Amino acid sequence: MIQPQTAPEVSGDTRTAPLLLVADPESALVQGLANALEREGIEVMGVADGAQALLQAGALQPDVVLVSASLPVIGAVEFIRAVRLTRAVPVLLGVGDNHAEQAVQALSVGATACVARPYRVPELLPLVQAAFSGESGMRRTLVVGNVELDVNAYQVKVSGRTVHLPLREFELLHYLMRNAHRTVTREQIMRHVWNSTDTTSTNTIAVHVKRLRARLGDTDDQLIQTVRGVGYRLVDKAA
Repeated sequence: MIQPQTAPEVSGDTRTAPLLLVADPESALVQGLANALEREGIEVMGVADGAQALLQAGALQPDVVLVSASLPVIGAVEFIRAVRLTRAVPVLLGVGDNHAEQAVQALSVGATACVARPYRVPELLPLVQAAFSGESGMRRTLVVGNVELDVNAYQVKVSGRTVHLPLREFELLHYLMRNAHRTVTREQIMRHVWNSTDTTSTNTIAVHVKRLRARLGDTDDQLIQTVRGVGYRLVDKAA
C-alpha cells in the first residue's frame, strides 16, 4: 500500500495500474483491502480522514476514491461535495447497516455508488478496473420482472414506484437479483450479504426476507420463493 508521505507523482495519463485512494479511519481494514487488491494489480493508497483525502485526491488524481461513511475531520458528504467541484473521479461510499441516511445524502451530492463496509474485493475490483479502463460500466441497473434496482443510485422501484429499503435489505435484494432464477443457499447469503460464515444465524435471513417481501408487495411469496431446507430463489413472477 502506498503511504501518503511516499506517494509517487504519477498522472492518470501515464499510470500503468489503477490507483485507488481509500479514506477510512480503520487502518487494519484499509491494509487488508490493500493487500488483497494489490494482488490483483491495483495500487492502493490509504488515508485516515477527509482532509488528507482531499489533499491526496488533488495531488495523485486517483482513478477511484473509496471513502468511509464515518470519515472524520471532513465527513464523507462534505468530501464528495468538494471533490465534485473540480473532478469527475468515481467516488464510492463504504456503508454499514446504520449508514442509510449518509448513503442517500452522498448519492445526492455526487457519489458514484455505495459499497458494503467491511469492504469486499469481488465488489470493488470490477468498479476500479472499469474506471481505469475508461469504460462506462460504473452504472449498474438490474431488472427482474417489475422490480428495478439501481446500484449506484441506491434505489429500488416496483412497477415504477420507488420503494425505500434499509441498507441490509437493499443488499439482500441486490444479491438475489444478481442470482435471479437460481437458488442461493442460506450459507451463501450469510457470506455475501452479511460477510459472515456464521451458519447459526439463518433466522436473521428469514426475518429480513419477510420484511423485504412486505416492502416489495410480494404477498404470495412468488417473487422471493423459499426453497425448503436450502435457501431462496428470486424469479420473474410474470415469466
